Amino acid sequence: MKKDDFSDLKAEFDAFVQAKCEDGSCETTTENEPEEPVPGFVDELSDKLLAPYHCGAYFSRLDIKRVAEAIDESVPIKERKKMIKALFRHTTRKAYLRSAFDEFNRHFGGRILIYTELSEAFPASKPIFDENIAKIRKTQKILDQIVNDFEEIEPTDEPMMM
Repeated sequence: MKKDDFSDLKAEFDAFVQAKCEDGSCETTTENEPEEPVPGFVDELSDKLLAPYHCGAYFSRLDIKRVAEAIDESVPIKERKKMIKALFRHTTRKAYLRSAFDEFNRHFGGRILIYTELSEAFPASKPIFDENIAKIRKTQKILDQIVNDFEEIEPTDEPMMM
């Protein structure tokens, strides 16, 4: 096969797609992970944290992975929402939640420093960066409120008795 000749590869791919589509499902991924139950706050938290419109900063997969590693958790790199769910799936302790949110706050602090430097370098864009900093501060208050409202759950607690 020549370096620029991809006809064999194309034929192999076309055969793969045709075989997948014959059974009625043209889905090429084999990931069929069941949804595990997560605490109630996780869905809303992931919506807020993962949308720069809401929190003022963008968290990449690598950022979420770094947060997990900083609190001694192992989270596989997947979609960002699934990574957040995996990070908070087994949250039963307020200390764990506080350490995770402190790590997110460290990342927020880094973004604030970047936004401050950029607003000084580009004064015409200062209102945009100030708006993002305000969103970050609001999100930090929300994270603190979640920790304050969080009720610890003992693994031996009977959920029906609460």
